[in-house]
This record gives sequence, C-alpha cells and structure tokens, in this order.
Amino acid sequence: MPNLAKLAEVVDEAARTATEIPQLTIAHPDLTVEDAYAIQALSLARRYARGERRVGMKMGLTSRAKMAQVGVSEMIWGRLTDSMQVEEGSVVDLKRYVHPRVEPEVAFLLKAPLSGNVTPAQAMAAVGAVAPALEIIDSRYQDFKFALPDVVADNSSSSGFVVGGWRSPDVDVANLGLVMELDGQARQVGSTAAILGDPVRSLVAAARLVAQWGERLEAGWIVLAGGATAAEHLTPGASVRLVMQDLGSVSFQVGK
Repeated sequence: MPNLAKLAEVVDEAARTATEIPQLTIAHPDLTVEDAYAIQALSLARRYARGERRVGMKMGLTSRAKMAQVGVSEMIWGRLTDSMQVEEGSVVDLKRYVHPRVEPEVAFLLKAPLSGNVTPAQAMAAVGAVAPALEIIDSRYQDFKFALPDVVADNSSSSGFVVGGWRSPDVDVANLGLVMELDGQARQVGSTAAILGDPVRSLVAAARLVAQWGERLEAGWIVLAGGATAAEHLTPGASVRLVMQDLGSVSFQVGK
C-alpha cells in the first residue's frame, strides 16, 4: 500500500514550486483512482494549512471524446482555492506553472448548497449566476505524461482560473457559441454543447461526485463545468480572450 500522505506531499511541493516530478504510477502501478482522490484531498489540506481557502470545484473529462481518449466512463474533478483565482484582465506569471494550457469553460456561482443526486432543474435552482471562464490547466509530470490516477492526484490538472462578468442564471447555457483567441487570432471555436451536451449536466454530476466523498457544493462556490474545446499552450507575452455568446467575454495576459 503506497504512503498516500507522502505522495500528497510530493504532489503539493511540485505544485507549490512549479517543479516537474515523475509519474506516481511508475513507482506505484497499483495506485487506484480512489487512492488518487485521497492524495488530492491530502495535498489540498496542506494548502489550506498554509492559508488557502476553498472556493469551488472544477470538472474534467466532460466531453465524450476526452473520456474515450483516456479510456474512462466517468468524469474527474478537482478543488479550487482562492489563490488559484486570477483577476480578469490581469497578468499571469508563467513561472507558477510547469506545462500551462488554457481552455474555455462555463462557470456557475452557487447561491445554495448542492449535493447528491439532483435533477438539472434542482441544480439550476441553486445557481445564482453564470459566467464565461478560462481555466489554466497544468500538469507537474515530466514530459507531460501521466495515467488517470496521476491526473486526479495532481488536483485533476487544475491550477488557475479567470471568471468574466456574472450574468443571470436565466441565460440558457446549453448551446452557446464561443471563440477563444490568442493574440487576437481565433484558436478554438466551439459550443458549450461540447460539455456533456449541456454544461448543466456537468453541475449535476459535480453534486453527485462530491457527495461520494462526503462533501457538498457550498453556497458562494464557483463550479467550472469543464473544457468546451481542446486546450491551447500558454506562451510568454500572449493575450488570451474568450468570447461567449450571450455571456460576454473574459481575458488575461501572460507575463513575458
């Protein structure tokens, strides 16, 4: 049985210092996804002890194509903290990351707790606002190579996020066109429908998945529904902007 607390320390230090580490599953091929979620929780507990505060949850592998690509039938999730949130329009320091990429997302702001098996209507009743968002994903593993337990242990690759202006939850987010630009050039064009056919389904799944670990989505939390397109590499000096139908835009700069 691997020492999960020790592995959590390794993952946490890698994230804290933006340092590459070998895949955990090389030394521990028997590492399960359940072990990986325990490592994730333990590594985030170390961050809370340093003063970070939990502010939400991110969903991953929320497209059928991505699930098939990695050979799984279930989504994954990670935890968001206040230190991961980047102010809209601000400059991101690439030194904080190892293999940074960015992808377009839909963000939900909860006005009430949510947990367990809920319907889409019940999920949306707990939502106070929706917004376009950009998630900065990162993997601390050498050569950007990993198995599913590695990803989950590494907070499901979540490293930063930027949220645009909040809009009424009455906006139907099921099939909104979007363009993600780098330096003014369209790099990804797609629709929010790529997120499980409707991002609300991702929110429903989030409530179910956290309940399996004895948690709930809390009022005031942000839930990122998952990438709507492929991710793009972040490069020094880049300007990143997402424009989403009916929800507006969100942007940030990358430091040189």
